[in-house]
Amino acid sequence: MPTVSRAVNAAPRSEPLGRRLAVGGLAVLTLINLLNYLDRYVVSAIVPDLEKAHMGLTDFRAGALMTGFLVVYMLAAPLFGILGDRVSRTRTMAVGVLVWSFATGLSGLARNYLQLLGGRAIVGIGEAAYGTIAPALLADYFPLKSRGRVFAVFYMAIPVGSALGYIVGGLVDHWYGWRAAFYVAGVPGLALALWSLRLPDPPRGVQEEPVADAAKPDFSIYWRLLERRPYLLTVLGYAAYTFAVGGLAFWMPTFLERARGIPAAQATTGFGAIVVATGLAGTFAGGWLGDYWLKFSREAYFWLSALTALLAVPLSAVALVAQAPAVYYSAIVAAELLLFMSTGPLNSAIVNLVAPQERASAVALSVLTIHLLGDVASPPLIGAISDRTSLGVAVLIVPVAIAVCAALWWAAGRAARSSGVLAAAPQ
Repeated sequence: MPTVSRAVNAAPRSEPLGRRLAVGGLAVLTLINLLNYLDRYVVSAIVPDLEKAHMGLTDFRAGALMTGFLVVYMLAAPLFGILGDRVSRTRTMAVGVLVWSFATGLSGLARNYLQLLGGRAIVGIGEAAYGTIAPALLADYFPLKSRGRVFAVFYMAIPVGSALGYIVGGLVDHWYGWRAAFYVAGVPGLALALWSLRLPDPPRGVQEEPVADAAKPDFSIYWRLLERRPYLLTVLGYAAYTFAVGGLAFWMPTFLERARGIPAAQATTGFGAIVVATGLAGTFAGGWLGDYWLKFSREAYFWLSALTALLAVPLSAVALVAQAPAVYYSAIVAAELLLFMSTGPLNSAIVNLVAPQERASAVALSVLTIHLLGDVASPPLIGAISDRTSLGVAVLIVPVAIAVCAALWWAAGRAARSSGVLAAAPQ
């Protein structure tokens, strides 16, 4: 089922952006995305001092700060998906960056736990605006043949920004206190919000062939997206992936300490270093390989994502059952490297499956689904299984989830091929 209807009376062809403007836009959006993830994880670095700040902060309440953010983030995403497909993308995105930056700064003024929780929840509203619109904007900055590499650059901000959240938050907290950590995380976003207003907002679909004018989406677009088998399978696979990666990220340091006897500080810093290194290398390699494979197959992004996930299944299992440090550390590195390789291709596939006028909505529905079924669910589920058995047994659900995502992405590729939904990339 084609997502873009061709017509004789198609809209006149607009000229794509020049490369300099496109690369500049990618740089700004990647920088904002890096700050996005720095802001998310700065809280993790300052939890010990928050517990000393007379806010009645228990471990459950500390974890709820991230859960509160994620819940608001995924619930706000569909609204901003519609706005991103109907109105100015750069203005809506700038408002989102401004809101989350102010909310982060205001978190530093919190006097009790509810105020802090409210501040983190408002951050979710602002980040939902950015997270849904930026990928759609990038799809109109760059042609189909290079989107894997472009999205790889954009999503390399995830491991780097997350690591910076720990590092910057920890250092600022150590020298100036936890309130200053929030100020440092929030203030740069104010400048980036203004900078994003200067980004170009090209016509939707400028990188594709001329298409007939389409009605602006409303909330019914989400039901129509769910009826499209390639899109549905892709997002469900992404949810299984997020379930696995989110559960692994949350529990792996604790697993290394509790089940393998690694000191807590060493387990946290060691796993963090692995995530940064494999995130950078894997994301870049996956984007490059996906674009190269695209020359030979329209469904290349699906095949690469499914293959790397499939290869990660036995490696992740070895990482969780092996007793020798040389074995499980090597397996962790290899598994994480393979898992990160799908980041660029997979997100490129999502925007390529739908019409240009639907991209922000498609990303928004993906955000809602992957978090609802993914990293909102996996940490507590693994914890519940651990309470009844052991953490060593509980984490074995991760390789199962990776296998599920590999199967779903392979099925999505087959569905995309049979429906003819994807356009061929220009050589």
